[in-house]
Amino acid sequence: MTLLDNVTINQLRAFVAVCDQGSFSGAARKLARAQSAISHAIKALESAFDVELFERNTRKAQLTAAGRSLLPDARAVISRTEEMKNRAGAIAKAGVPQVSVAVDAYFPRTHLIDCLRTLQQEFPTAAINLRITTMQGGEKLVLEKVCALAVTIENVPEVNPDAIERHWLREEAMVTVCAPSHPLASTPQPIPVDEFGRHTQIVVTDNQPGAEKTQQGVAGKRQWLVNDLGAKRDLLKAGLGWGHLPRHLVAEDLANGQLVELERRAWHMGPLTFVISRRRGHDLSACEERLVELLGNA
Repeated sequence: MTLLDNVTINQLRAFVAVCDQGSFSGAARKLARAQSAISHAIKALESAFDVELFERNTRKAQLTAAGRSLLPDARAVISRTEEMKNRAGAIAKAGVPQVSVAVDAYFPRTHLIDCLRTLQQEFPTAAINLRITTMQGGEKLVLEKVCALAVTIENVPEVNPDAIERHWLREEAMVTVCAPSHPLASTPQPIPVDEFGRHTQIVVTDNQPGAEKTQQGVAGKRQWLVNDLGAKRDLLKAGLGWGHLPRHLVAEDLANGQLVELERRAWHMGPLTFVISRRRGHDLSACEERLVELLGNA
């Protein structure tokens, strides 16, 4: 038996956590372990590898050249382990068709309903578990194994890239809108970002700690935070602010004049890109594959 046979996945997790958090104490908090346990894991790993992974004469957890070289390998081993665990779990649970999916609130609701209706017709015995989420909520449910799949917005930061993989699904056009009575409606177009920042923006958030770090398309500090699109749309139609919404959601409001589209100057807003998030190594069942196919259809 070689020294490398003594390397454990928990030691590699401790190594990666220290690198990601920048300190032994941060790694201890992330992994819910004692700091002494993290230190012991790193020392054991260094002993097994016969190299020093971190500089000993600095306050911060600074990698040595050997540590920098071995970090990608450690991440790869952790990812492969997650794949194996999830594949084994899928094999053990094979049986009645089940679909557990978290769908971001921005995803076209009418299209989602059509997809679920079709899936029920094609798989009448399937047990379908649906959650409507915002921001990182869907991927957190996937990570906690509450859901097997999540429809996520691409530019929302990944919860755990080591454990979750993303695949492109579809795109939806976004528009910036306000009520006709709002001051921005009578502002000369196109409107610069600074002018947007002078008015209250209605922003959807998941209300989790640090949620402001995941906000997209925000113009300033004047914000009202809501956790569902219905509330955002109602506030916008009432003239209480401005905001970005999927075009499919407000097409009728724009047509009947309850909302107006605002043209932005020097502020590009690309389409809303949706991805399918799933645990690494999770093999889609026939039912799950069909749902993904339906969701991605135009």
